[in-house]
Parts: sequence; structure tokens; C-alpha cells
Amino acid sequence: MGDLTHFDESGASRMVDVGDKASTIRTARAEAFVLMLPETLRSLRNRGFSKGDVLEVARLAGIMGAKRTAELIPLCHAVPLDGVSISFDFPRDGTLRIESSVRCEWKTGVEMEALTSVSVCALTVYDMCKSADRKMEIQSIRLLEKTGGRSGHFEREATV
Repeated sequence: MGDLTHFDESGASRMVDVGDKASTIRTARAEAFVLMLPETLRSLRNRGFSKGDVLEVARLAGIMGAKRTAELIPLCHAVPLDGVSISFDFPRDGTLRIESSVRCEWKTGVEMEALTSVSVCALTVYDMCKSADRKMEIQSIRLLEKTGGRSGHFEREATV
């Protein structure tokens, strides 16, 4: 099956054995965007939802999502995370940008944890704001950067 490490020679699924790999510092950053009506974003920023502070609930959900990635993604290793941080910014009217940074010292990377983190965070924003804005969209969930491990450093080229 070529370079697909989650399959053996016969095509059967398998969990990659990382037992002989050395532990190194691994980091990953991912982002997601939630598009919404400008008035929905204003309410979100002003903590104007009766359900509470949407961004802080979403931040907590994103951290929890990173910690539970192995329970959600088949064949993903349970990684002992050292840290997860989530930030929010508002690049345009009606746009929320979510970024997650994940770090560990272990035998495999944390790209999936960073991607899961921003996904769960964005879904939480959607869930908490859907009564005000059913047209919200979650877009561009993607890896921005990863460090550590045999494959080395990856950084997405900046887009305008």
C-alpha cells in the first residue's frame, strides 16, 4: 500500500508501532474559521449569549478535544500532551479565526490533536450560536505548522 503506514503489506489496517522511536519535542498548530453574520460575531465578542461566554466554553471544548483525539480518530495513538493553547481573532467582520497549539515530548506527532482541537472548538461555537445564526459555516480546518520527528519541520506558506 505504498507509504500509507496504517496498512500492512496485505492492506489490513494496523496501528503503527512507535515503540522503537525516540521521544522528541513535538508541536503542531492548526486553524479553523467560523463565518457568521456580523451581528452574531458582535454578540459573541461582547459575551451577549444567554448560554454564557461562548469563546471560553469553546476554548475548554477544544482543549478537551485535543486530549481525547485517540478516542475519536481510529488508529491514533494516545499522546501524553504537555500543553494545549487556543486563541481567537477576528480577521474580518463576520469571521472568527481559531488557532490551536499543541505540544508534547513523545514518539509521535500531535498534528491530529491540533486539528481535532480546532474542529471541536468550531463545532462548539456553532452549537452555542446556532439559535441566532443558522447560516454559520465552518471552513478551512488545516494544519499550519508541525515540528519534531523524523519528517522534520512543516510550515504552511502564508496565504493572502
